[in-house]
Amino acid sequence: MTTLNINGKAQEVDVDPSTPLLWALRDNLDLTGTKFGCGMAACGACTVHSNGQATRSCVTPISAAAGARITTIEGVNADKVGRAVLDAWIKHDVAQCGYCQNGQVMSAVGLLRTKPRPTDADIDQAMAGNLCRCGTYQRIRAAIKDAARALA
Repeated sequence: MTTLNINGKAQEVDVDPSTPLLWALRDNLDLTGTKFGCGMAACGACTVHSNGQATRSCVTPISAAAGARITTIEGVNADKVGRAVLDAWIKHDVAQCGYCQNGQVMSAVGLLRTKPRPTDADIDQAMAGNLCRCGTYQRIRAAIKDAARALA
């Protein structure tokens, strides 16, 4: 049995310590907003925050997540930065198919927490590991800039 701190709440999961955090979230805790994309940390669909840092949950074993503060997309609107990003995402109509949006939002929130006034280069670097099949990258950039302005 492993205790995880998920969205500010202690959650127990009974899984092998090598189980990826993604599967514990989805299969054991019913937090299905975090998506499986590639399984090798290349697409970003599985992004969560671990102690405030964007982390790929598909390659993070439960043993590495124990003791960390994990935030999923389900918990991201509980703070000012997360709410600003979600509001900007809606305003700019970012989502199309929506599959990558969990990872995109989580990476954008992580960026704005560390760089409240990101440059285009900062945005490019922070979002580089997130793939969008629909190609909404321009809307993503606009939403991040809008969220930064709203937080200023």
